[in-house]
Amino acid sequence: MCLLLGASGVGKTLLVKRLLKLSSGDGKGDLGDPPPTRPTVGTDLTDIVVPRKITIRELGGCMGPIWPSYYGNCRSLLFMMDAANPTQLSASCVQLLGLLSAEGLAEASVLILFNKIDVPCHMTVEEMKSLIRLPDIVACAKQSISTVAVSAHKGTGLADVLHWLQGTGSRQLPRRRRP
Repeated sequence: MCLLLGASGVGKTLLVKRLLKLSSGDGKGDLGDPPPTRPTVGTDLTDIVVPRKITIRELGGCMGPIWPSYYGNCRSLLFMMDAANPTQLSASCVQLLGLLSAEGLAEASVLILFNKIDVPCHMTVEEMKSLIRLPDIVACAKQSISTVAVSAHKGTGLADVLHWLQGTGSRQLPRRRRP
């Protein structure tokens, strides 16, 4: 099980739809126009095959207070931040710190997604890492943490996400601790 978490409006639903298309047989090449999305109310389960099946459980951002009830059986965590919304960054950082300190996620591999890098006014990945003090977070975390810049809208970085998902299921892979 892979959890997909983040604040409301960061692009989680679009990410899942794009990953599903990219991982399907017809997803090779052009992703086409972004599909329509609506805010997730509750939880959505999506199976992605990369080449083995991975179930992604997306939880709506407004469900933050009950996220801990979904930590069981979680082997990997995708945490999405909005690179185009600097006012949301500190709240997202607090959410991330809460997730990393949760006992139920102590063994989960974590991929932090900096989404919306296609928006003209977005923060750079280096700016975001600096503002949330990511090197300090990585140094103190129990989990293996990786990062990737993505545009769920345009498809940038999604192949990297699929590659990471494929690798997190293999216990033979070394733990990476690079931000």
